[in-house]
Amino acid sequence: MKKNIESIVEELVLPVLDAKDIELVDVEYVKEAGQFYLRIYLEKEGGITLNDCEAVSREINPILDEKDPIEENYYLEVCSPGLDRPLKKEKDFIRYAGRDVEIKLYKPLNGTKQLEGELVGLTEDKKIKVIIDDSEVEFDKKDIAIIRLAVKF
Repeated sequence: MKKNIESIVEELVLPVLDAKDIELVDVEYVKEAGQFYLRIYLEKEGGITLNDCEAVSREINPILDEKDPIEENYYLEVCSPGLDRPLKKEKDFIRYAGRDVEIKLYKPLNGTKQLEGELVGLTEDKKIKVIIDDSEVEFDKKDIAIIRLAVKF
């Protein structure tokens, strides 16, 4: 059901975003502390602003109210994915090749579930390739709990 809601919302908001040259990074429907949240993550050339998020929120709110794809009461959040954005789609792994990433695995690799390395990209068979300690390592997406851009200061 959750994935279905996210897919439906994506279809509903894409025309609004396309008209504004804004990219949909992700749609997330989650329950946190007893409340439901519909989060829509956006990006655009030069970076997404608070004004962009507000304008999109004002435009999509009536569409979501009219189509009503979610039965529960929820909070709508339209936001940037942030500097430490999770990588989920194929285009993310291509776009951010060469960048440092943090990886959390479901099962330990060499005794650890948390790794850092440089993202190489995707292999032909859609495995995620990362350089860790000067070695190329390939991961199946299903083995990764989360992979996100590393923020270095």
